[in-house]
Amino acid sequence: MPELPEVETIRGDILGAGVVGRGIKEAQLLWAGAVREPEPREFCRRLAGRTIRAVARRGKYLIFHLDSGESLIVHLKMTGALLLRGPAFGPEPYLRALFLLDDGRELRFADARKLGRLWLVDDAQKVVGKLGPDALAADFTPQVLAVRLGSRRAPLKPLLMDQEFVSGLGNIYADEALFLAGIHPLRPAHQVSPTEVATLHQAIGQVLHQAMANRGTSFSDYRDLSGEPGNNVGELRVYRRRGQPCFRCQTPIERMALRGRGTYFCPRCQG
Repeated sequence: MPELPEVETIRGDILGAGVVGRGIKEAQLLWAGAVREPEPREFCRRLAGRTIRAVARRGKYLIFHLDSGESLIVHLKMTGALLLRGPAFGPEPYLRALFLLDDGRELRFADARKLGRLWLVDDAQKVVGKLGPDALAADFTPQVLAVRLGSRRAPLKPLLMDQEFVSGLGNIYADEALFLAGIHPLRPAHQVSPTEVATLHQAIGQVLHQAMANRGTSFSDYRDLSGEPGNNVGELRVYRRRGQPCFRCQTPIERMALRGRGTYFCPRCQG
């Protein structure tokens, strides 16, 4: 579930917790399947003794830049969590990997459904290079969005969730942005007017910044670096509000399945 606001919240927590500059004494894998590259034993061997120099984010990916020049990349997927724990903290449910830091703390990767993945690569672009522009990057402008929509005939909702189209948006914030912009999720991309493109671009930024200010949206799985839930659920206007009155027009919010994902919208405001 973690989308851009949740991953950015975790990145900020990592910076605030003094993890940058710390050494990794040891990496342990409790489920080898979490590692996509390299081979699991090599993954652990190459991380031991490395120092974390910086932490970045691209879309939904966290990127730890190491003193070796390599990058440790984490994708939390649906149920992953990255947690910083002290040495006295008890066992972690669904723990898949841990990184023992040189100050005694542990950076723990937990994942109930085993969907999250880890990489250790010499060039982060090998993993994130295929992504579209980051939804909050300065170079993701209304003009860029208009060009990318172009003559595409796909419905807007799944297009916004396509990480190669624009990175960082998922089910929650795609629904919220489309509601805020007053555009139906099934609208073909090529039918969005220039004015609507500008409105949609603004809406994307607004819902993402709002969610970051509230430290993310938690229903069941997402937790921040200290294990606390986000506070953004109360700000959602359509997502998971089927049957409840629209905040604008009081029409009941509807839900439909769109390419296998639940999609929430107001049939009047987004008609």
